[in-house]
Amino acid sequence: MFFSDRYTIAFMKLLALITITAAFAQPQLDFLNHGRPVLDAHNCYPYEGQWADRIDRALKLGFPVGIEQDIAWANGRPVVTHTSKTTGAEPTLRDHFFERVRPIVEQALKDNDRAKWPIIILHFDFKSLEPETLRGVWQVLGEYESWITTAPQTRDPHKLAKFDKKPLLVLTEDADIQEEIFFKQLKAGERLRVFGSAHTGTIDAKTREERVHLMATLPPEALLPERPTNFRRWWNNSWFEVEEGGQTKAGDWTAAGNARLRALVGRAHKLGYWIRFYTLDGFEESENRGWEKGYNFGSRAAAELRWRAALDAGVDLIATDQYEDLAEFIKSGARKNVAANHPRDARGH
Repeated sequence: MFFSDRYTIAFMKLLALITITAAFAQPQLDFLNHGRPVLDAHNCYPYEGQWADRIDRALKLGFPVGIEQDIAWANGRPVVTHTSKTTGAEPTLRDHFFERVRPIVEQALKDNDRAKWPIIILHFDFKSLEPETLRGVWQVLGEYESWITTAPQTRDPHKLAKFDKKPLLVLTEDADIQEEIFFKQLKAGERLRVFGSAHTGTIDAKTREERVHLMATLPPEALLPERPTNFRRWWNNSWFEVEEGGQTKAGDWTAAGNARLRALVGRAHKLGYWIRFYTLDGFEESENRGWEKGYNFGSRAAAELRWRAALDAGVDLIATDQYEDLAEFIKSGARKNVAANHPRDARGH
């Protein structure tokens, strides 16, 4: 009888934990596009004056859309740039992003169609993490707070406050200094303007090769061991966690790769995180518009297999440099049996 009671109690505790997890996870997950995947426009800013049309291209795709802005410091202001070594010629965050989207956001506020909010997910990738850079961004966010989804600070960091929905949702990454300035320094009741990503679990590796292998093989529970906090609400992943060696080492898209992707998404969603993967590209060199070769699967066909898998798995934010191609792919409703019905080398050869 004691044996039975002991396991009954253990089962009830487990069931309660699952119930609690589901209770706080589901509202947050639905907040972002009602749980449907969103295209994330990777590196959506100029490189040394080149590719200045990226933000216009992204905003033409329709909403919701993710827009990544890499941030550093120049001339006493946060600027968008691909490097921490700024020259002072970089566009400011205020001008490049916020003033560019002003007519879109103001129209959304006027229409007040809250079911469609947030329409833009602004994602910061900080190229420098000096406190002045972070505080400068915090100040800019304050100037536009009426546009931005916020949540009140809570005394218990694991109590997830309800979002106050607005047209913009601002995300940032996992550095502890960001958590300190954007979250811990806030008093209870003050508003969070930006939400960070989860820490990926420690990978104990002696060599790069061992690390690359562990990234693709460790259980999802080891890679994402902690549940969300009021600040850390999403999980940012490279493709190395799915296919060993990432995009440039990927071969055929396999059932094992698909199962791995689904397991990672399942872990994130079970705990209550949104999940992002970066950066899913597939292009020939003649098509390159300033894109990084390290993110290239080698062909459009190879990228499409991963796009389809990510959509079917429920990845929340799918980052790519090929904005129009992924947008059209999503809209086309491409069937999920592409890979099954077209066995081939996934590089399209």
